[in-house]
Amino acid sequence: MTSSKSNTIKILIADDHEVVRQGLKTILSEHLDLKVIAEAENGNDVLKIANKSKLDVVLLDYDMPEKNGLDTLMELKALHPKLPVIILSMFPEDHYGTRFLKAGASGYLGKASASDQLVVAIRKVARGGKYISPNLTDKLVTDLHKDSEQALHETLTDREFQVLCLIAGGKKLKEIGTELCLSINTISTYRARILQKMDMDNNADIIHYAIENGLIK
Repeated sequence: MTSSKSNTIKILIADDHEVVRQGLKTILSEHLDLKVIAEAENGNDVLKIANKSKLDVVLLDYDMPEKNGLDTLMELKALHPKLPVIILSMFPEDHYGTRFLKAGASGYLGKASASDQLVVAIRKVARGGKYISPNLTDKLVTDLHKDSEQALHETLTDREFQVLCLIAGGKKLKEIGTELCLSINTISTYRARILQKMDMDNNADIIHYAIENGLIK
């Protein structure tokens, strides 16, 4: 494949696992039009790099320390609304894909399928398009024709959904508050809303639901 500096797609890879970053770099290094110019281990570093570097695409891990993928995405899009972001997650597209697309992502890929679809996705979003995998396309079409009510967790706001996943992952309210930079009272309010909206009684119900619906592993 021929390429030149003028049409090279400059990429930031954000993942807290070095082995994942190296694996992605290996895949992308086989294509002359794709160039990884920066790496980040957490959400705060992503924002710093985006503010000082000219990027064409960001590959953003869903679950990172200091600032999670959803918060990082929303802050990144507020600062750089035209910068395409592809979310990478260990969870399949049909679990979180629609939520991230609504939050401003240009694409969402489960890490299991990333090696097959990554290059196509990067090129598409770099041209201003959206990348929706076949799995996610099937889910969107199914949801459009579904007569039944949406899943309970899909009724939650983004922040409520984050709190639900963190509670399901075993974190205490104080820890969640620290991670999301919110007071424990605010987290308690979100927890109360989650229990009310989902007709649950306690954290055990949240954990059971999250496991049953594949929201945590």
